[in-house]
Amino acid sequence: MFGGTGFGGAGFGGAGFEADWFGLLGREVLRERRAALIAEACAWSVGLSDRPHHLRRRGRLVATGSTIGDRAATGQALSGEEDGRIELGDARPGSFQDALNAVDADGTVFADRFDREVVEPFVHETCLLAAERARRTRPGQWAELLDDLGEDPDDAEPADVVRAGEWEGPLRLEAEHLVLAALGGTPLLEVESEGLPLSLVRAAEAATRAAAAPALAEPEPDEGLAGALFLALAAVREADLPSPVPPADARALVAALLGQGLEPAEVAGVLPHLPLAPGTADRVAALLS
Repeated sequence: MFGGTGFGGAGFGGAGFEADWFGLLGREVLRERRAALIAEACAWSVGLSDRPHHLRRRGRLVATGSTIGDRAATGQALSGEEDGRIELGDARPGSFQDALNAVDADGTVFADRFDREVVEPFVHETCLLAAERARRTRPGQWAELLDDLGEDPDDAEPADVVRAGEWEGPLRLEAEHLVLAALGGTPLLEVESEGLPLSLVRAAEAATRAAAAPALAEPEPDEGLAGALFLALAAVREADLPSPVPPADARALVAALLGQGLEPAEVAGVLPHLPLAPGTADRVAALLS
């Protein structure tokens, strides 16, 4: 969004209200959260210096043989004339703004990733906070706003109101300006250093969320295969096969299953429900075919 469409002529929101008090409120909340936005930007930058550096030369993306950090440390430009955004092109070599205008191994401008991963979610959360504040402190204006947007006061959710009012786009531009004003000319390595503590916190939070994610439920067997599954489990026990059954014992498993009277189609149906090591099911299918 760096260098986006700007504020336009319809006030701070896209809905075109004459007195866009909610857009101004969102801007106020964003400025209150400025320190948090800058901290998130610093945390996001951690790791950029370790990435291989790329430039586009005569339309082709090439690796320069150094890392972004190596070039930043020696004051070399990180972005090239054929990449990035014009409005970011006057950056000081090796600065955070210069890094935003550089490209990754896929040719994606880092500013695009920054918008998607930092600015957009931060602005969305800011708009929701502004909606909650408006509902709490300005009930009359909030009710009028809901009426203007055609939202039911009894069922309206802040996210729906924000989406209908289209305030996020202009606020993203404001957020980008705040980040560049604070960090644009700062050396990338300094920005990374400032962001390291919060980056570690974010990594720990992500690991905690992953650990708390519910395990995928085992597929329920088809009722028509219930009898076949009973025989298959008995065959595994009676054949004294290890659990889970490794690929090396796939032939013995097939012999045990067929020995219980299962048809090849029934064997294929019960495989997802048997204690098999990775690769065993594929090996069994190959033997059956």
